[in-house]
Amino acid sequence: MRTIGVVIRMSESGKMWTSDVRYYISPLTLSVKRFAACVRGHWGIENTLHWCLDVTFREDESRVRNRTLADNLAWLKRFAIGLLKQVDNKESIAMRRRMAG
Repeated sequence: MRTIGVVIRMSESGKMWTSDVRYYISPLTLSVKRFAACVRGHWGIENTLHWCLDVTFREDESRVRNRTLADNLAWLKRFAIGLLKQVDNKESIAMRRRMAG
């Protein structure tokens, strides 16, 4: 363990302010700028892939309860998003999916 970092996020919702504190541990020696880039990159996955799965494929609304089926569908959805992101046009991922269908 070489780096311990703390990230404090402040957000405003209406007139209410909230703060989140997150702690990170890393085996790498990181500068402050590199640490911030790594944290943003970590949350970038949540903001791109997981958000895209929720919006494009409505994954949060899935009623599949069979674990094997759910794993297979998740793999197919991620594979499809990978293919859809390779298309070089100005359409959204959701629109590309509709056009492919």
